[in-house]
Amino acid sequence: MIQTVLENKVPVKVWTKDIEAEAIRQLENLASLPFIYKHVAVMPDVHWGLGATIGAVIPSKTAVMPAAVGVDIGCGMCAVKTHFHASDLEGKLGKIRQRIERDIPVGFEGNRHIEGRAQSWEGWKLFHELTGKVSDLKKRAMEQLGSLGGGNHFIEICLDTENNVWILLHSGSRHIGKSIADVHIHEAKRIMARQEFKIPDRDLAYFTTKDPEFKSYLRDVEWCQHYALENREIMVERIIQVLARELNEGKPFPILMRVNCHHNYVAHEEHFGEKVYVTRKGAVSARQGQLGIIPGSMGTASYIVEGLGNPESFMSCSHGAGRRMSRHAAKKKFTENDLREQTKDVECRKDRGVLDEIPGAYKNIDQVMKDQEDLVCVKAKLKQVLCVKG
Repeated sequence: MIQTVLENKVPVKVWTKDIEAEAIRQLENLASLPFIYKHVAVMPDVHWGLGATIGAVIPSKTAVMPAAVGVDIGCGMCAVKTHFHASDLEGKLGKIRQRIERDIPVGFEGNRHIEGRAQSWEGWKLFHELTGKVSDLKKRAMEQLGSLGGGNHFIEICLDTENNVWILLHSGSRHIGKSIADVHIHEAKRIMARQEFKIPDRDLAYFTTKDPEFKSYLRDVEWCQHYALENREIMVERIIQVLARELNEGKPFPILMRVNCHHNYVAHEEHFGEKVYVTRKGAVSARQGQLGIIPGSMGTASYIVEGLGNPESFMSCSHGAGRRMSRHAAKKKFTENDLREQTKDVECRKDRGVLDEIPGAYKNIDQVMKDQEDLVCVKAKLKQVLCVKG
């Protein structure tokens, strides 16, 4: 339920009491902009972010902010429920992790060979329409289609409360998405520098529907969102193949459920009887009956949810647990021993390279879920037994 309402030029409706001062200041700046429609909705995983607050749902009839969408356009989640059970995994997690890490590039890496599906993706036919400033990046984009990335991106094998095996994956639009975002963020700042209206933060620079750059940005964003969606699908197919080899003698197996959703993107939707551009900066669409994914951390639960279509949140929910401390602060506070303890039941890396992703750096996912009981209902609760980090 709505826990907090900040009164600014337009209201800021927040679904939690757990919000730091820096995020509040960002939200107040956001709410002071002249084009916000109705109110800003803020999900319970809210925390400070570069550009705009993570967990913010920003509606407008006349403008979009490239930095609010961010540099990982189309970042999101994919979940697959298999017909396997926990007993099928016994003694095999180490080998499965090795196979996944062999078959899916992580960090800054791309694929050494561009496979059939990545090469024949329909989106390449539209690459020439993107901003000309990324025209030399097609080969790298092709190589990275089907790769994880770094930071908080991950691949997990999970069990639900009935011991069914799930695949869970978090990734986005890789280097091409960042490059496209950087071009438009820079252009928005350049345009705003010429305007009489002064914005409270340069990262809130925006395009209006009257700007020719508006259509160009939306075109590029839509392409990146499709790229990110396909990126997740290709990786999931490779993981399915790993499980087939390791658990099913190489034979295909039934897929019982599949969900793929964005949480950093722009969509043109109807709310309160009007068409508006909705930017979800770390938030998931949660229309009535719509399935979504809300992950925790690399040592805590994740949730498959069904939207309740709450109009006050612009039919949205959180995109995860949300950080409660920065990466730098996490590395300063926690040790590798802490990481091993907090992930003791998970087959995963336990070295300093992933210390900033330690579960203790995140909010309590169960409290986050409780705070949004009017936004979603839980369809499945998952707990990872294996995690691959970028």
